[in-house]
Amino acid sequence: MDYTSILFPSTFQNAAILTVVLAFAGYLVTFFSSRVTARHSDRLKLVNLRINAFYGPLYVATVAGNTAYRTLLIKQGKDTCHPIRDEDLKEWTLWMTTIFMPLNDIREKLIIENAHLIVEEQMPQCLLDFVTHVVGYKALLTQWSNGDYTERRSIIGWPPEFDAYVERSYKALKHEQTRLLHNGIWRAWNKLNSRRK
Repeated sequence: MDYTSILFPSTFQNAAILTVVLAFAGYLVTFFSSRVTARHSDRLKLVNLRINAFYGPLYVATVAGNTAYRTLLIKQGKDTCHPIRDEDLKEWTLWMTTIFMPLNDIREKLIIENAHLIVEEQMPQCLLDFVTHVVGYKALLTQWSNGDYTERRSIIGWPPEFDAYVERSYKALKHEQTRLLHNGIWRAWNKLNSRRK
């Protein structure tokens, strides 16, 4: 056996080795770039799902509810609805049954049916408190439908951190969505991949 060919490879052997090395390097680049692309795509899909199916509708319903509540207070010339005066009772029950409770029902349904989309590992207490608040109003509305207006507000109060949580979570997800969509490297990679296809 001639060991000089192993120690001093020919040009043909060099080309063959270079071809194998380049093919393997190409495979590694493709493998890792596919993984990065898949992870990025999966992350963007999850963010979009969280915005579209949970935090987006929750945010819109919350802003609408807050705007309606402030509008009612301005109309009644008050800074807070406490206490609900006898002269405000008819208007309060009208707004509660036609505006506030339908918005509360939307938010309650979103929370219950889409709890799997919550960003945190544990259910935020303010969401649980909100659902409990809505349940209290459901009991109160049943009482009102029977003509009993002795109680005018749910005995389970509005969770004060709910609005801030919804706004903060929605805005954080929108920021992440924008970052994922407009990442320069991501755009360049997608452009390069689209040209290959």
